[in-house]
Amino acid sequence: MSQAVKAFLFDLNGTMIDDMAFHTEAWHDVLTRELGAKLSKEDVKKEMYGKNSELLIRVFGEGHFSEAEMDRISIEKETKYQETFRPHLKLIDGLNYFLEKAHQEKIKMAIGSAAIPFNIDFVLDGLSIRKYFPVAISADDVSHSKPDPETFVKGANQLEISPANCIVFEDNPKGVEAAVRGGMRSVVLTTMHTEEEFVGLSDILFFVKDYTDPRLDILFKT
Repeated sequence: MSQAVKAFLFDLNGTMIDDMAFHTEAWHDVLTRELGAKLSKEDVKKEMYGKNSELLIRVFGEGHFSEAEMDRISIEKETKYQETFRPHLKLIDGLNYFLEKAHQEKIKMAIGSAAIPFNIDFVLDGLSIRKYFPVAISADDVSHSKPDPETFVKGANQLEISPANCIVFEDNPKGVEAAVRGGMRSVVLTTMHTEEEFVGLSDILFFVKDYTDPRLDILFKT
């Protein structure tokens, strides 16, 4: 590693927990059955980045819903997601050990997610891992969503670590683009997207299925 690793910034959904299929189902149900959009699940999957309100605007257009209506739809969708995913709530394989090792090695950690606090709390408290994350940047904390780098840059700033010394863990090309634009390197979890979908993006160290991949050990040897 050319730069010392001093911080890990984790996206949440699809990166720490393998839940994106549940988000797809919940969004597809809300968008098609309740709101009348004519979208396949593949169509929905392509729209699942950024804030919930931004997704609704991409699908229905600017001004279709008021801010209050979008907030209500967002909570309804996340409640539906949590109810179905709760029995399956667990960290991606190897992440328990990885977080503890990072903690022991005094590598700082933060969450950098487009999720609303309602969902971040669901994971951090539901899995009792809040102790590892003194910083959690949510959709409510930024003006510009990924692929804008604001989420990760704000996380690095709050950890007081230079972007060059941060590794971002992501599962989405838009998130990796945000990391690149923020001057950070990435590790990609292939929980939802294939390696081919990241073509053209730089500074990706590895593509991994989960956190048991032995190549991740190098992150602790700098």
